[in-house]
Amino acid sequence: MRQFFSFLLFSLLSICVHPRAASASSDYHEQLVLRPLPLSALLASFNFRSNTTLSAFEAHNFRFFPRSLGQILQHAGTRELHLRFSLGRWDAESWGARPWDGAREGGTGVELWAWLDAETDEEADHKWLTLTNALSGLFCASLNFIDSTRTTRPVMSFQPEGDHPNSTETNTHLLYGVLPHEVVCTENLTPFLKLLPCKGKAGIATLLDGHKLFDASWQSMAIDIRPVCPADGECVLEIEQTIDMVLDIERSKRPRGNPIPRPPPGHELKCDTSKPYHADDTCFPADYSANQEWSLSQIFGRTIKGTCPLTDPNTPPVCLQVPESRSVFISNGSLEKKNADGASRCYEIEPEAEFEMILPAPSDAAQTENKAQAELQDLVKPETPLLYAERSFTGHGQERGGVQTILRNPSPDREVEFIYMESLPWFMRIYLHTIEARIEGQSGKQRDSLIQEVYYRPAVDRARGTQLEVRMRVPPASTVFLTYDFEKSILRYTEYPPDANRGFDVAAAVITILNSTDSVSSSSGRSVAYALRTTSLLCSLPTPDFSMPYNVIIFTSTAIALAFGGMFNILVRRFVAADEGPEVSLGGLKGRLMDKLGKLLALFKSKGGGIKKTE
Repeated sequence: MRQFFSFLLFSLLSICVHPRAASASSDYHEQLVLRPLPLSALLASFNFRSNTTLSAFEAHNFRFFPRSLGQILQHAGTRELHLRFSLGRWDAESWGARPWDGAREGGTGVELWAWLDAETDEEADHKWLTLTNALSGLFCASLNFIDSTRTTRPVMSFQPEGDHPNSTETNTHLLYGVLPHEVVCTENLTPFLKLLPCKGKAGIATLLDGHKLFDASWQSMAIDIRPVCPADGECVLEIEQTIDMVLDIERSKRPRGNPIPRPPPGHELKCDTSKPYHADDTCFPADYSANQEWSLSQIFGRTIKGTCPLTDPNTPPVCLQVPESRSVFISNGSLEKKNADGASRCYEIEPEAEFEMILPAPSDAAQTENKAQAELQDLVKPETPLLYAERSFTGHGQERGGVQTILRNPSPDREVEFIYMESLPWFMRIYLHTIEARIEGQSGKQRDSLIQEVYYRPAVDRARGTQLEVRMRVPPASTVFLTYDFEKSILRYTEYPPDANRGFDVAAAVITILNSTDSVSSSSGRSVAYALRTTSLLCSLPTPDFSMPYNVIIFTSTAIALAFGGMFNILVRRFVAADEGPEVSLGGLKGRLMDKLGKLLALFKSKGGGIKKTE
């Protein structure tokens, strides 16, 4: 969001005021931004940024840059890397625009895209395989499952964020992979914290607890590595680690020893006295979900343990976005600085002290009769996103289906131009001629006026997925429906997962909104104004009865065993009648045994086996 950039500008100005103090420690900085949201929610954005010069990086001199990640980048020839771990859904209708304008957000699961240095596509694929396998072991994730069927090469959607010389653009390949079924958990957070200089032992990283992070309504972990070349200095390699989470205040305040919600006693109920039927024995619960009182120790279960000694001292570690009229209580020794916008304030923390912050609920005197108006006065009004998007399946049956994406432009006087990209599995065969775009409330098809460019790369069975990129526009104050049909392929029974009846996850669509000042005729070199992801989908395919294959296997094995056993007996055994066989009795067996012993004794005597006496 734009407030984040105001904080960054505030930090840069403070660095310019003290250049000597910043020169020694400006290679690393960290900051936490807290913003209360409507409906009893709290947005917490953790940002960690460090850099190293390219000469030091190539010489394997790692100071703030993590060595484990740097060696992987060097071995795989990676020029720029972006990795996302996300869970949940961002409620744009209630929470407004996404943090960082969606630049640090990913779809549900894991997303990875990188620019690799390679001369051919085959070499790029080999380096991509090396990169995914190495990152899989580093972050304890299933990135090694990003094979050719889950990898695409975007043409219009992604642009490099770093500074790359023009001489290397010809040998740079962009590859994008996604795992929508990946479950993000604490095993991914632990290696994320190990990349930080203070390893989560000091500073704002001490608030990061897996129980709180993965209990959030929405969370995203991002790692961005890019080269930055200032106008008057040496190029550096910058790594930025970001964690954004939306916490439910009521749920986060539950004690860990008593996590089950229980109804409060009758004398503690808060009733809406404006109801005409309110009485001593009749209570209509009042909505006190907004503007609740909270503290850092209640929300995160702990306080901030000082500051990281390696961080930039001129960057305030904690910032809070609340109106200037609200009171905030902080620990002794901390310093508050209110920003000029009147909607945010930052705090300086002593290096060795614990920092606690308490945001009390607004006083009853400040409340007005209109609760919605009171809530807007006590919260910073969320910014309206540039575009609302939602996607769903259409149709019925197990053979064909369709996808419908609803795109709504809330601006009354500005059209939105964007690139819509989908990375679909190979068993979803798109009928390209069925792509349609129409404006709600208008009859007829407006495909030619809404869709400006389409890039389609068809799927190859069990080798490559479907890639669809559409550059289109939405007029002001309009809602556009983008639809297409597809056909479902039939899989082999060995290709179904153990939970085959659950369905197959389809990755979220990536929407990249372009700046209005960009050239419409060019599809490259665009600057991104906003980015967002739709929700992932669950595709149901024709599922066989898995009991039948096992029944066939058992029946076939039994038939083969019976046939083989009978044939083996016929080949190795001689069958005779019962009366033709030798009589088997104890006397006959004794006679034959004595006969054998007599023959052996006679043979022994004939060979002089007796004992002779010598003189």
